[in-house]
Amino acid sequence: MSSGREIISLVASRQDLDQFRRKNWIGTFEDYLDLVRQKPEVTRNAFERVYDMIVSGGTTVYEESRGEKRVHYRFFDDPDNDGRDAVFGLDESLEAFVNALKSAAKGYGIEKRVLLLHGPVGSSKSTIARLLKRGVERYTATDEGALYTLGWTSEDTGDVQWCPMHEEPLHLIPERFREDVLANLNAGRAEGESRARVFGELCPYCRFMYTERLKKYTGDWTKVVHDVRVKRIILSEQDRMGVGTFQPKDEKNQDSTELTGDINYRKIAEFGSDSDPRAFNFDGEFNVANRGIIEFIEVLKLDVAFLYDLLGASQEHKVKPKKFAQTDIDEVIVGHTNEPEYRRLQNNEFMEALRDRTVKVDIPYVTRLSDEIKIYEKDYNPKKVKGKHIAPHTIEMAAMWAVLTRLEPPNNASLTLLQKLKLYNGKTLPGFTEENIKELRNEAVGEGMHGISPRYVQDKISNALVAHLDSKSINPFMVMNELEAGLKHHSLITSDELKAKYRELLGVVKEEYENIVKNEVQRAIAADEDALKRLCGNYIDNVKAYTQREKVRNKFTGQYEEPDERLMRSIEEKIDIPDSRKDDFRREIMNYIAALMIDGKTFDYRANERLYKALQLKLFEDQKDTIKLTSLVSQVVDKDTQAKIDVVKGRLIRDFGYDDESATDVLNYVASIFARGDVKKK
Repeated sequence: MSSGREIISLVASRQDLDQFRRKNWIGTFEDYLDLVRQKPEVTRNAFERVYDMIVSGGTTVYEESRGEKRVHYRFFDDPDNDGRDAVFGLDESLEAFVNALKSAAKGYGIEKRVLLLHGPVGSSKSTIARLLKRGVERYTATDEGALYTLGWTSEDTGDVQWCPMHEEPLHLIPERFREDVLANLNAGRAEGESRARVFGELCPYCRFMYTERLKKYTGDWTKVVHDVRVKRIILSEQDRMGVGTFQPKDEKNQDSTELTGDINYRKIAEFGSDSDPRAFNFDGEFNVANRGIIEFIEVLKLDVAFLYDLLGASQEHKVKPKKFAQTDIDEVIVGHTNEPEYRRLQNNEFMEALRDRTVKVDIPYVTRLSDEIKIYEKDYNPKKVKGKHIAPHTIEMAAMWAVLTRLEPPNNASLTLLQKLKLYNGKTLPGFTEENIKELRNEAVGEGMHGISPRYVQDKISNALVAHLDSKSINPFMVMNELEAGLKHHSLITSDELKAKYRELLGVVKEEYENIVKNEVQRAIAADEDALKRLCGNYIDNVKAYTQREKVRNKFTGQYEEPDERLMRSIEEKIDIPDSRKDDFRREIMNYIAALMIDGKTFDYRANERLYKALQLKLFEDQKDTIKLTSLVSQVVDKDTQAKIDVVKGRLIRDFGYDDESATDVLNYVASIFARGDVKKK
């Protein structure tokens, strides 16, 4: 066990005191001008800083459909937080959002808008806002994201009174000198390089301090800035610096001063007037979020009084604190809202001004199965879930049902909803090209804006994990039963018709699961490599003789016989090769083997996917009766049969990720399916 001294030494060895000094830099205004000349990016506005922050995380460009490029921003993978808030499957929406930020950063007009994230409940709107807020905190702590503010030295004590809105120090430069000062600061910079810029005026507090000193020094600006100190700031929501959050409350408790600050009545006696900025708390969310980002939770539930402040803040980049003139702000305004609230906005003619000042970015539910699975695997994985094994396909089936509830029925009558889900997930189906898939997406305009929320599925997976105390594992049926039972009490599903539809989709998922586990058990039974090799060798010998019009030598009798047509067809029929195409398939196999031999390679039946599947199915059929899987249903299993079943169970554990309990459950379930099939035959 480490001693206290060793622990302290461990921490000491990992400290970065130089980084601490850089983060807590304080200098004169002259020092800051030198810093701006060397690194003009420190004067970026909030939109530029947030956009650069996202891009600095790196991008991946990929082709989504024929010729259509899509950009994935790795920032939204939340790599600095071990992916805890990673956003999956929303590249198109996030690209639209980042493009809006880029346009705002370049000053193309979007900087005068509220960025409104719009979508159904649980579609990651809050997560995206949280990523942005945490991201800007981390980015401003790096050298690339550094920014600075100003303060005023006290005449008596020498203490520094820092700007309550942590504004840009270059606001000190009078308007009439700015053009020349900026030309000097940017001298020698090539086209396309970063340039120092300055927008806005001093806040009421700094304007007061500036004016007082200007009077004291009889208009000598150089002496005024001698009293100024500049320091680096790290934006932080906890420290209420550059990151703000506003959540509507009920009408009786709402007060617009929460956004723009309020009078500090205790200081009025000290300073003699309620219009003295020193007697005002510039601690409203707009003041706090200056230089960074503000999140409006459920923005469309705001009282009208708040909306006026919001409109001014977005369009004019100004707020109006009580008793003071309009004050410049520099911040990214991100709001989010649900579908019902947005419909209300559209139908309210008094809200036209807000509609005109918003850039709506749709954040739908995920409609790609693989992305939905990632959402749940983030919380339900062996690292987080201790003492319970999650059986294969448990998460997949829950995700499949959730995605099915969000898809719109295809116009193509020959395509089922499940097939549509598989096409979206990258599976190829005969007769469907990438262009067809794009058309499917285009015709389903509202897809992803309705359906089951990931939160509901997460709740039901959690229920399944804790409800079955005697089970060491949870399986898909446990979760699907929870999903179905919860529909009765789902607060957002009031329609009996919709509940019936969702139950029907659970039936679709159960049927798909049945097919998956039947296939896995079949493969586990047919996973005898020696038997597969023998079967394949026998098949190839017969195919070779058939295609070359020769006879096959019987290994036992030594006699030459005609190729075994019955054996060859029993294998080929397993992968639906019709009798009319058998010759083509056999020649294809022989040509494939010949091409390998020319290249000096050895034929491996596992490399030919169709042949491998056919051999597995044939071997399964041959061994199914030997293993007597259906005897599990009657629970009368002899010792020899049990040994064979245990071998299959071991393969399920080794090859498919089951544990002993879930492998037993799956074998019993599949045995019951086969038993039902046997009964039907009779």
